[in-house]
Amino acid sequence: MKRRTMLKALGYGVGGSAVLAGGGLGVYYYTAKLDTVGKVSFDKALSIPPLAESTTNASGARVFTLGIQSGETRFKAGSATRTWGVNGTYLGPTIRARRGERVEFAVRNGLDQDTSLHWHGMHLPAAMDGGPHQVVTAGATWRPRWTIDQPAATLWYHPHVHGSTADHMYRGLSGLFIVDAEDTEEPRLPSQYGVDDIPMIVQDRAFDGDNQFEKRVPLLGGALGVIGDEVLVNGTIGPYVDVTTRLVRLRLLNGSNARLYNLGFSDDRTFTLVATDGGLLARPWNTERLYLSPGERVEIVVAFKPGERVELRSYPSEYGGTLGRINGFDDRLDICQFRAATTLSDSPDIPSTLGAAPDLAGEKAAQERSFALESDKINGRSMAMDRIDFGVRVDTVEVWDVVNDNGFMHNFHVHDVQFQVLTVDGGKPEPHLQGWKDTILLPPGKHFRLALRFRDHTDPNMPYMYHCHLLQHEDNGMMGQFVVLDDGEKVGVVPQQSHHHS
Repeated sequence: MKRRTMLKALGYGVGGSAVLAGGGLGVYYYTAKLDTVGKVSFDKALSIPPLAESTTNASGARVFTLGIQSGETRFKAGSATRTWGVNGTYLGPTIRARRGERVEFAVRNGLDQDTSLHWHGMHLPAAMDGGPHQVVTAGATWRPRWTIDQPAATLWYHPHVHGSTADHMYRGLSGLFIVDAEDTEEPRLPSQYGVDDIPMIVQDRAFDGDNQFEKRVPLLGGALGVIGDEVLVNGTIGPYVDVTTRLVRLRLLNGSNARLYNLGFSDDRTFTLVATDGGLLARPWNTERLYLSPGERVEIVVAFKPGERVELRSYPSEYGGTLGRINGFDDRLDICQFRAATTLSDSPDIPSTLGAAPDLAGEKAAQERSFALESDKINGRSMAMDRIDFGVRVDTVEVWDVVNDNGFMHNFHVHDVQFQVLTVDGGKPEPHLQGWKDTILLPPGKHFRLALRFRDHTDPNMPYMYHCHLLQHEDNGMMGQFVVLDDGEKVGVVPQQSHHHS
């Protein structure tokens, strides 16, 4: 019996609050562990998001047109599901641009309510960030523009409407944004999009009896938000990939609202981590398991042998705490099957050196700050749209000490910058935390010291965000705001929320 079915059998609806009597609690807890291994049919080819088309305007900028729309998507047999998408009915195209390029967007909101698009992981002016201050009203078009100026990386875009981010993302508004290096000096990694360089937006969803998305929050331990019992990759349930090359690069995004994935393969093979949120690691790292919390991205390279089949899987996690089972931490989930052809094209070996290592450890910190995440608050304060929590000075490095101060899972995301993890509880960070990051998992009680350099874009009035990327936490107020100040500038006043009506 599926988890949500058992919930209903016990007399609970979505987010219900009745008291479980007698043995009901034990039954509910027992059935809360989900195991889909061997139960997924893998009968649909993985959908590959199309690359977004663009034009070049008179000034030489590349212009992308993105239409946010509602529609219906057929995920499974039976009724189609009501969904939202960008240039389609679910998810959006992969935007691809090169470092040094000027990009412009026409983001048209075709919904009947306000929404927005935030460029997660992008270094850009605060007014172009797409955060809660850049709402696009129904029927309006927003036209952000900036110059791409950061290393090659797998970024993404999603709504960021204050109080509604979880809902808008759950309906389907997300897509990848790939930044390419400005020259051809990139390491020789698999790079043919959709062939040996595969984008994978991993999301969990729950469906009701009519195949509509069900925002099901687990009882008792529902402090993380919506946990689904089916996994979609690029909007495909039960996907398979036909492998034609010896090495395949997977660009993995945890696009879920709350679920933590502990990724590995069904045969426990070793795979190679080559990049994290902000781009390539200095050196490749081999592992059999890798955690991915909501909003995080990794790039891994996997080696295949002719004729084999293997599944990408999420394994149980150690970070669940007392109510971990109810929040999905004990789950074992089959995600995608890889089917290698009988003959495979050869691939160059993974280079021993990839990118530039983060270089902020030796920098003098202009300021040290502490952030404690607890009870939908940061440092005891809930997000207020009109409150700027602090200002940072341009061209300085700061060190932030971040800790999860309660027993539930959190993570931490900072807009505009990629940061370096200096230490975890005073020790050297593990290899997967030694590259540039913009989002990190915060296991309870561990102190993460982060080094951040703020450069280029100053604005005393328009803030960037820092927040937990478990979307219910973010929507409930676990978020703050900072501005980047030029020399001599003081923290200003947030303007009246700028709705885009044009």
